[in-house]
Amino acid sequence: MEGEDIVASARSQARPVYLVDGARTPFIKARGKPGPFSPADLAVQCGRPLLMRQPFAADSFDQVVLGCGNQLAGEMNVARVAALRLGCGVRTPAWTVHRNCGSGMQAIDDAFRNIAHGDMDLVLAGGTESLSRAPLIVADDATEWLARLRSAKGAAARAAAFAQFELSFLSPEIALKQGLTDPVSGLTMGQTAEVLAHRFGISREEADAYAMESHHRLANAQKQGWLDDEIEPMFAPDGTLYDHDDGVRPESTPESLAKLRPVFEKYGDVTAGNASQVTDGACLTILASEAAVERHGLTPIARIVDSEWAALDPEVMGLGPVFASSQLMERAGLSLDDIDLWELNEAFAAQVLACLSALADDGFCREVLGRDGAVGRIDRDRLNVDGGAISLGHPVGTSGARIVLHLVNVLRRAGGKRGIATLCIGGGQGGAMLVEAL
Repeated sequence: MEGEDIVASARSQARPVYLVDGARTPFIKARGKPGPFSPADLAVQCGRPLLMRQPFAADSFDQVVLGCGNQLAGEMNVARVAALRLGCGVRTPAWTVHRNCGSGMQAIDDAFRNIAHGDMDLVLAGGTESLSRAPLIVADDATEWLARLRSAKGAAARAAAFAQFELSFLSPEIALKQGLTDPVSGLTMGQTAEVLAHRFGISREEADAYAMESHHRLANAQKQGWLDDEIEPMFAPDGTLYDHDDGVRPESTPESLAKLRPVFEKYGDVTAGNASQVTDGACLTILASEAAVERHGLTPIARIVDSEWAALDPEVMGLGPVFASSQLMERAGLSLDDIDLWELNEAFAAQVLACLSALADDGFCREVLGRDGAVGRIDRDRLNVDGGAISLGHPVGTSGARIVLHLVNVLRRAGGKRGIATLCIGGGQGGAMLVEAL
């Protein structure tokens, strides 16, 4: 297929949808205590400089939609909170979407479909997440004790309630731990990666080597200044400057990674070193119709061509990119040779490597995907060229937006035309988005 050909699909025949600008915050690694920014804070710190450089007013958007997997009680519908703080106006609708790891991509997809169908012309879409501020959850028996204490009438009743207090009530659980455990299969996300490592024969050495490469690639991108135009610096209330992804470990070696112990299975291969990092961060993009581009004198940087969502067994949720991207390519009539670059979210090194193996496995593609043969093997030189979530972090509601924006930026830097951003989603889903750089 020629590089200039328009991909034929039902969605590509609708109105063209352009990505005209975008930005993200630095990704800040969680360090065992609440970070300096709430989800709304992150979105605002990202959005202010992005909107300030636009030729239109902040209240020109038809809608604001943000992904977030860990909304705080004080910021329910964080998209609306952020939109108002950004000056988008009281009459601009805003809503928050939650599709676990795919939330940020879902937000962009919602904007894409509304613009393509003619319902909207200008949308602010992305994701925000402050995993370091995940709330603590007390056990049911502690909640019941507190209820008895509050409802006790008189000193004697209150004393009797106090006497039922147990020290275990002082050991709440971090909500994030529950959030990263699938309630149907009972497996943590890390355990699903262990399942894939076993299924596709991914060794600990291979996973560690991939993780090391992710850190080295991100360190190189930072050194070369390739992320400077993508990242907007942030200032915490105490004046601390955050201007880069701070989880990168350029000193990573096979020897240092091999010393880390498995986290999810005693004799497993998934460690803190070859898994994505718990991180805070936001990413916002501006999507526009042709009419909005002309009205405001905008310069598009990419076209959103198509998207796909797929579902699979939660126990192997890490293969979500295989299902979603293969369906997307098949509908568009594309082969691997037509895709210049890939961004595949690095939930776990073993999970990424399993996806690559599955796409190249003739039997898997025939029996599971229903294809005539293997999709093919993705060249590692075209995959996550500046590192990924293992080195820079995975703020759940944000990552889907980040990989779309970064894919566009890398395509433009490398002179590429077409790329796919894809990711696995807890609960057994996958998302993929096809973009063309302009």
